Amino acid sequence: MKIVVVGASGTLGRAVVAELEKNAENTVFRVGHSQGDMRVDLSDEASVDALFAQTGKVDAIIATTGNVFFGPLSEMTAEDFTLGLQDKLLGQVRLALKGQHFLNDGGSITLTSGIIADEPIGQGVNATSVNAALAGFVKAAACELQRGIRINLVSPTLLTESEAVYGPFFPGFESVPAARVALAFRRSVEGVQSGQVLKVGY
Repeated sequence: MKIVVVGASGTLGRAVVAELEKNAENTVFRVGHSQGDMRVDLSDEASVDALFAQTGKVDAIIATTGNVFFGPLSEMTAEDFTLGLQDKLLGQVRLALKGQHFLNDGGSITLTSGIIADEPIGQGVNATSVNAALAGFVKAAACELQRGIRINLVSPTLLTESEAVYGPFFPGFESVPAARVALAFRRSVEGVQSGQVLKVGY
């Protein structure tokens, strides 16, 4: 399979690439904003078009990227809230909308959200909203994708590798290693399900 992984240099992206490359028949394109085999800016339609012009037809598209705003609701502005909408939500949606036309029949799209879609945390209103919106997009898109193309969403709890930085935002939450989360991406790529939120660690 030819697989595009956007966000391949991140903690989760590296684990996903490692898991997919266990299958010697897979060719993985590592894509990032500033490093990788190829570069893309998901906020820029022309950049996404250029990415797929480089890859040509592929069998799977994965996004493990996206920024959101963390901060107290009492101080949040619409501009703050727009960060998550433009970056994590519309960035991944744009990749899916463009990418569907470059997938071979029976191909797949896998996006990434997180536990706070279901379990809100302090200062995480933007993240919860964005992750929940991604779940809605995936469920609805699965009903309309053609040519046997599937789409799923992987929603992990806190990554063990990120606990030192983000742990204080997640009091009482268990963490999971990125390698375990990567299995859900493999299930999405090689399995048969579509329109699913694949939860890991909760």
